[in-house]
Amino acid sequence: MKLLNLGILAHVDAGKTSLTERLLYAAGVIDEVGSVDHGNTQTDSLALERQRGITIKSAVVSFAIDDVTVNLIDTPGHPDFIAEVERALSVLDGAVLVISAVEGVQAQTRVLMRTLQRLRIPTLIFVNKVDRRGAQSAELLKSITDRLSADVIAMGSATDLGGRAAAFTPYGRDDAGFEAAMIELLAEHDDQLLATYVDNEEMLSYDALRARLAEQTRRALMHPVYFGSAITGAGTDALIAAIRELLPATEGKVEAPVSGSVFKVERGRAGEKIAFVRMFSGAIRTRDRLRFHSSSRVDEGKEAKVTAISVFDGGSVLTKPEVTAGQIGKLWGLGDIQIGDVIGDGSGAVQSGHFAPPTLETVIAPAKPSDQGNLQVALSQLAEQDPLINLRQDDVRQETYVSLYGEVQKEVIQTTLANEFGIDVTFRETTTICIERLDGIGAAVEFNKADPNPFLATVGLRVEPAPVNSGVSFRLEVELGSMPYAFIKAVEETVRETLRQGVYGWEIPDVSVVMTHSGYSARQSHAHAVFDKSMSSTAGDFRNLTPLVLMTALQEAGTTVYEPMHRFRLEIPTDTVRGVLATLTRLRAIPQVPALGAETSVLEGEIPAAAVYQLEQQLPGLSRGEGVLESAFERYQPVTGPIPTRPRTDNDPLNRRDYLLHVLRRV
Repeated sequence: MKLLNLGILAHVDAGKTSLTERLLYAAGVIDEVGSVDHGNTQTDSLALERQRGITIKSAVVSFAIDDVTVNLIDTPGHPDFIAEVERALSVLDGAVLVISAVEGVQAQTRVLMRTLQRLRIPTLIFVNKVDRRGAQSAELLKSITDRLSADVIAMGSATDLGGRAAAFTPYGRDDAGFEAAMIELLAEHDDQLLATYVDNEEMLSYDALRARLAEQTRRALMHPVYFGSAITGAGTDALIAAIRELLPATEGKVEAPVSGSVFKVERGRAGEKIAFVRMFSGAIRTRDRLRFHSSSRVDEGKEAKVTAISVFDGGSVLTKPEVTAGQIGKLWGLGDIQIGDVIGDGSGAVQSGHFAPPTLETVIAPAKPSDQGNLQVALSQLAEQDPLINLRQDDVRQETYVSLYGEVQKEVIQTTLANEFGIDVTFRETTTICIERLDGIGAAVEFNKADPNPFLATVGLRVEPAPVNSGVSFRLEVELGSMPYAFIKAVEETVRETLRQGVYGWEIPDVSVVMTHSGYSARQSHAHAVFDKSMSSTAGDFRNLTPLVLMTALQEAGTTVYEPMHRFRLEIPTDTVRGVLATLTRLRAIPQVPALGAETSVLEGEIPAAAVYQLEQQLPGLSRGEGVLESAFERYQPVTGPIPTRPRTDNDPLNRRDYLLHVLRRV
């Protein structure tokens, strides 16, 4: 049996979940097609999903197409839940990108397509809602070509658009125009085909062209486009056939070493942790002891015994004795496992980090002060399911910060806490999350038993700028055996923790840290006495000294605060361009030269993330309600004007006196 892990992706309200229902109905998994409006869909299981009519959490359901078992993953479409999509991408063999025939290519559509192309995930495009008034065909195909990819080919024609009779007719071997279009597009990536066509056009049979189309689609070089309606079923048979023909189903290597990736974590009814695992090779059986680790920290592996396994099969989740290569399973018993963890070597997994981190944060507080402890427990469990919530605890002010992608996510957190944990919460105003980057190289060292160092430890650190998105690296210029490894590990862990708050309080995400000096006082005691930690170094000495040394090095290197920038695209009436440009200037946006049209014009450029919400609020008044805004995170740029600072939540190693008073109760 061949296996295919398939993702359904789309901008919100393009009909992604409805298409999932139609595919399950066609496969015989469900007896009737559920409705998002009625809240009875198979994959939207959360009460809040049914209430709002949007997907919040990724859901998995299995069905068969002939000899291929498809594990279908329905992902959120709203930009606020982009982290859920990111995690799903790491386990996909192929994808269907859904576009509304009425709304067309939207902001999230472009973000998703760019990511699918960058990760080389084979992708089919399904244009949904051809039965809706205002549906487009030829115009939308041109928009897809212009704004998503030039490597697309329509696989049929849509007729009677805008009504219940709308239909999709696949092209066949008798459609000369389709054959010519295939040759032209396939030749862009196949020199041999081009040479064959030039030498003897008749040598290229229709079947040979379809085979090459399948081969290029599986290599993510070509994106076939289908039209249809998930509500009426138009075009879905052709899409199902394309999933079987054009996407890469494989037979898993069961005899190979175990390799898998955790893309989702949830809690069971008894509060137990359940890990969703995509298996790339090998097999996991009940009672196996599994070793797992973070994809970036192989040296910090953990081990636990699998106590139960469920596998997605035929629309159900069945208890099984094992989960094998290619399958998606649910594992119990792995109490320390986290989203993004790798089982085995993780070979075959798509690298994570495809989307930008959250650029907003807010303070969350319980409505009842007595719920503070329960709130911490509840938020910790939510962070297990979505690590990018990124909790920050300010013990000084007794406040908790959560990271966000948008205001809708705030509402979801609030409702989830109320419904699942019985905790009512309030939020403070949302603020922008900046980062810091190093200006140069800095170094510092403090020696054991030498003033002003009160700790029994020697730590020397050098900080150097690192490439964007390279993360934090830690390496040694001291001998590994110069002191106990536990002390070196304490320094590394403290370095990573301290870098979450740089000179101005913002995280420093990309930096190389080198340990240049080390030293310690060996274990000793007074005569005939037990161990005396006042005479011997402990890991605590290194954990307490490292922030002081690191901050001194960072100050010497200097840091610059960067703010998140969004790329925007505005479609507005031409006669409103001047007023919109004036507003963009006030919001510190950087617009490009407008593309002026007779009635509608397009403005593109960059705008600070902090100003996007203001632009959304002002746009209807500026454009008579006709303006359409797309925006997505683009990059970080140095802050101009006053440097924003972030309140520190640590003991402030920038202030040595206060730091020592907190840590040692003395200076």
